[in-house]
Amino acid sequence: MNTADLAFAPRHDLGIRTVSVSAPGRLHLGFLDPSGSLGRAFGSLGVVIDGFTTELELSASPSEADQLAADTPAAEAELPRAAAHVAALRQRSGCHAPLSLRLGQVLPPHAGFGSGTQLASAIGRAYAEWHGLDVGTATLAHWLGRGLRSGIGIAGFDTGGLLLDGGPAADGLPAPLLSRIAFPEDWRIIVVQDPGHRGLSGGAEKQAIAALPPLPQSVAADICHQVLMRVLPGAASEEFAPFAAGINRMQQLLGEHFAPAQGGVFTSLAVARLMRWFADASRANGAAIGQSSWGPTGFAIVPSETRAQLLVDAARAGGHVDPALEIRIVTGRNRGAVVRDRSVPPRAR
Repeated sequence: MNTADLAFAPRHDLGIRTVSVSAPGRLHLGFLDPSGSLGRAFGSLGVVIDGFTTELELSASPSEADQLAADTPAAEAELPRAAAHVAALRQRSGCHAPLSLRLGQVLPPHAGFGSGTQLASAIGRAYAEWHGLDVGTATLAHWLGRGLRSGIGIAGFDTGGLLLDGGPAADGLPAPLLSRIAFPEDWRIIVVQDPGHRGLSGGAEKQAIAALPPLPQSVAADICHQVLMRVLPGAASEEFAPFAAGINRMQQLLGEHFAPAQGGVFTSLAVARLMRWFADASRANGAAIGQSSWGPTGFAIVPSETRAQLLVDAARAGGHVDPALEIRIVTGRNRGAVVRDRSVPPRAR
């Protein structure tokens, strides 16, 4: 069990049934065709990661009204959105029993980890489990307004791994999952956060996308070729060099396309400087470097724990890490959310 699974210790009376959910974060590695040059827009590549989770528990309310609580200031900020999700689930399901919902921890918001989708999916899954509803994660996400562009977080909630989706359907349903490959166990991901910045989201994100010129079909074709013939085969066969080359080319093309909307290839200048240093320091051994979604979170995927630690140590020793940045070395996660019900053994989705 990962230490992140232990960070959230459910606190409930043993006489009260409680459903808890631990939902993993993900990195969005890029869109295939955000402009829909062939009629179907977006399509996403992403990887689920360990070390970043949304944790919550749901039980019966001790009163006739819902009881919502949070363990941290970040989780408390998400309580209005959590209440809205519960209200939407009631409207869809017709189940109206008052509930107690506690948010233990949440993913960093608007930072490239899929915080909104994981919060919605975790609440939806806990709600469905509590009421005995046979509803899939994609349907729950649709009920709660998630998956309008990317389906990576929705699929990742169920399966983990390196994921490719085909873009949302015309009817608004979340994107179909096209490929799921286990992320190689030896590879490591250096995650670089800049807590002082936030990526675009909501209306600002829609406006930014609408203001950009269409991505040329030739560029979208190049991205699709990189994913199909480098990234996915590289991961499937644990060949790091083609995987890294494909990710780097994809990130270059998308970074240049989105630069006018986000102030550069990277949203955070401090992250950009460190990513450039990682790239220069990795020329001999290779690294897949980029930004997750609108950032500001950057990542460097390398072939081993040793290589990851050497890079981070060298960056710190050389004074290349801005004091505002936070760095963690994590693994890819090849399992989805964990749902626990005190009346049944734990089960991993």
